[in-house]
Amino acid sequence: MFTQLSLSRTHMREIHIFSDASEKAISAVVYLRTISNSGDVHVGFVIGKSKIAPLQTTTIPRLELCAAVLGTELAQTVFKHLDIDPDAATYYTDSKVVLGYLNNQTRRFYNYVSNRVAVIHRRSKPLQWKFVPTAQNPADIGTRCLTSVEELAESDWLRGPLLLRSPHSKEEVLTFPLVSPEEDNNVRPEVKVKKTEINTPFVARFENFSTWKSLVRAVYNLKKICRLKRGAADSAAFDVEVMQEAEHFILQEVQAFFYKEEIRSLKDGKPVPPSSCIVTLNPFMDKQGTVRVGGRLNQSNLPVDEKNPIIIPGKSHVARILVSHFHSKVYHQGRLISEGAVRSGGFWITGCKTLVNSVIHKCVTCRKLRGKLEHQRMSDLPADRLTPGPPFSAVGVDVFGPWTVAARKTRGGLSHNKRWAVLFTCLTSRAIHIEVIEEMSSSSFINALRRFVSLRGPVKEMRSDRGTNFLGALDAIQADAVYTEKRPIRDYLRNNRITWTFNPPHASHRGGSWERMIGISRKILDAMLLNPNAKQLSHEVLCTFMCEVCAIVNSRPICSLSCDPDSPYVISPSMLLTQKGFADIPPQTCGDIKEIYKAQWKHVQYLSDTFWKRWKDGYLQNLQARRKWCEERPDVKEGDVVLLRDKELHRGQWPMGLIVRTFESGNDQKVRTVEVRVIKDGKDTTYIRPITELVLLID
Repeated sequence: MFTQLSLSRTHMREIHIFSDASEKAISAVVYLRTISNSGDVHVGFVIGKSKIAPLQTTTIPRLELCAAVLGTELAQTVFKHLDIDPDAATYYTDSKVVLGYLNNQTRRFYNYVSNRVAVIHRRSKPLQWKFVPTAQNPADIGTRCLTSVEELAESDWLRGPLLLRSPHSKEEVLTFPLVSPEEDNNVRPEVKVKKTEINTPFVARFENFSTWKSLVRAVYNLKKICRLKRGAADSAAFDVEVMQEAEHFILQEVQAFFYKEEIRSLKDGKPVPPSSCIVTLNPFMDKQGTVRVGGRLNQSNLPVDEKNPIIIPGKSHVARILVSHFHSKVYHQGRLISEGAVRSGGFWITGCKTLVNSVIHKCVTCRKLRGKLEHQRMSDLPADRLTPGPPFSAVGVDVFGPWTVAARKTRGGLSHNKRWAVLFTCLTSRAIHIEVIEEMSSSSFINALRRFVSLRGPVKEMRSDRGTNFLGALDAIQADAVYTEKRPIRDYLRNNRITWTFNPPHASHRGGSWERMIGISRKILDAMLLNPNAKQLSHEVLCTFMCEVCAIVNSRPICSLSCDPDSPYVISPSMLLTQKGFADIPPQTCGDIKEIYKAQWKHVQYLSDTFWKRWKDGYLQNLQARRKWCEERPDVKEGDVVLLRDKELHRGQWPMGLIVRTFESGNDQKVRTVEVRVIKDGKDTTYIRPITELVLLID
C-alpha cells in the first residue's frame, strides 16, 4: 500500500494543504506529491492536525478561516524540515467565502477576519489557494468522528485524495469574489465618497488672505526661498527687490485673469478692443508686463506711479484688500481720503468709489468710531394707553429730585435734609400726581404709593423703568408683569392686586409718557424757585409747590385747540379730575337739558362722556403717527458682535460684547431687547439692554 521513494530520484516535488471546518472541529492535512524520473506520481501523507471548535458560538465562515490559518501553520512546519520551495505549495478549501476574503482588494474587514487574512497573506499568496468540493476534501474527515481504525486507514486522510494521484492538467487561474458582502457581518460597510475636481484659477488662492501685507509676505517668502536655492546672496537690497517682484507678480496674475483679451492685444502691439471696460484709460503695458493707465498726463512732472497708475479690476479680491490697506493707512477716514490714498499709492481701481464705500461700510473699526446705534421700527402703543377708563387706572411712575429743605433750627444755623418726588402719571388722561418722600427706601415709596391710592383710587397696572432707587434688581425681562425682589413692595403689590410692568435697563425712551411729565414739572419748579423767598425751602413749602405743579400740569391742553365757537373750552386732565373746567358750559345734546341738571350724577356722566369724546377725537388721533424709527430693520441675532454704549466712558473705551439672547416684543414680534455678554474687569458679565444702546459690529 505504501511505497518508499527517495526525494533525490524525483524531478518535481509539491505539497498540497487541505483545510476544512465544522461546528465541532477544524482540521488541516498536508500531502507530499512527487513525480519520479520515470513519470510515476506518488502521494504521501506528511502531517495532519485537528482542533476542537471554540466553545463560544461563532460562524462557519470564521471557522473555515481558522482552518485555513491552521493549514498555513502546518505548511510552515513542513518547509522547515523538507527542502521544498514555498511557491510549490497549493492550498485547498471548500469555502468560497474564505477564498473571497483572501482575494479581496476592495473592501475592509473587521478585526477578527482582518487579522487572520493578514496572517495567511504573510505565509502564502492568494493565487496558491484553490477550491475543492467537500466530497473530495480529505480535511473533512478530521472535522467529524470515525467509528473504527480500519475506517481511518481506508479513508483519504492517509492515502490522499484522488485528484493528487492523477497527472495535473493545466488549470485556469481563478479569482474568487466576495460572497454577499452587503450581508456579511465580517465585512465593513462600504463608504462611497464622491470626488469633484474643480480647476480653480491661481488667482482664487489670493482669497485665502485677508490683508494685502499677508498676501505679499506669502509670495515674498516663496520667491525668496526659490532664489536662495539658486545661490542668490541674502541682503537688504535683495529683500527689497524680492518684495517688489512679489507685488508685481500678484498684480500681473490678477490682470491676466480679468483682462485676457486686452493683454493679448497689447502683446501683439494692437490697441485694446473698443468693447473693453478699460478702453477709456488708454492702457499700455510697461517693460515688466504690467498694464498701466495711458491717460493724458504723460507730459506732466508727476511720479510715474501717479502719472501711469497700475490698473486693478474692482471685482477682484486683491482690489478689496488693497482698499482696506490704504484705508487703514489713513486711519479709517472717509471715502474721499481713502480713495485719494489709493490713487497716490499708484493704483487705478475700476469702480473705486463703490468699492471704497463697501469697504468702509463693513469696516469694524469705522463702526466702532462712527457706527450708528441700532433701532427698530417703533412698536404699537400698549392697550393701557389707548383704552378709556377711570383716571389713574393705568399709571406710569418715576422718581426725580432731590431738593434740599430746611429741617430744623440749630445753634449753628439750619439743618438741611434732602427730599425726592414720586410722580404718578395717568397713561390715558395724561394727568399727574406728585408725592414727596423723605428718603430713597422701600418704606418711603410704599407710603407714597398708599397716599396716592387713597386719594386717586385703586390702580390696576403700573409701569416704570428699572431704577434701583426704589424698585431694585430684577431677574429677567418678560413680556408680562414682573415683580420686584424687594419683599415689602412685592407683598404690597400682591395684596392690592397691582400688576407692575418694567422697562429694560437704560431704555428711558420707553417711558416717554412719564419722562415728559418730569421734564415739564422741573421747568415749572425752576420758575417757582427763582423767587428769592422760595430759596429757603421747607418740607411744607415743597409739598405746596408740588401741588401747584400738579394743578398747572393737569390744566394743560392735551390736544390742539379748536377754532369752533361752539366748542370754546380746552380739554385738559383737570376737567376729568375736578369736573370744573367746563361745568358752566351748557351741554350740547339732543336730550332734555333740565333732566341732566336735575340729576347731578347725570351731569357728571355727561361731562365725563364729553371729555372722552374729545379725548378720542382730538388726543388719541395725534398718537397715530410715528415721529421716528419708521422703517422696519433686520433683527439683531444671537451671536452678533456689538459695541455696548456706556455714557460714562469715551466711545473708544466702550466694551465689545456678544449677543447671547434676544427678546421679542410688540405685536410684530420684533427684537428690541437683548442680553449681551461682555468681559468687565476680567469677569464674564451679562447685561439686559435695549438695542438702542448697541452698535452692531459684526453680524
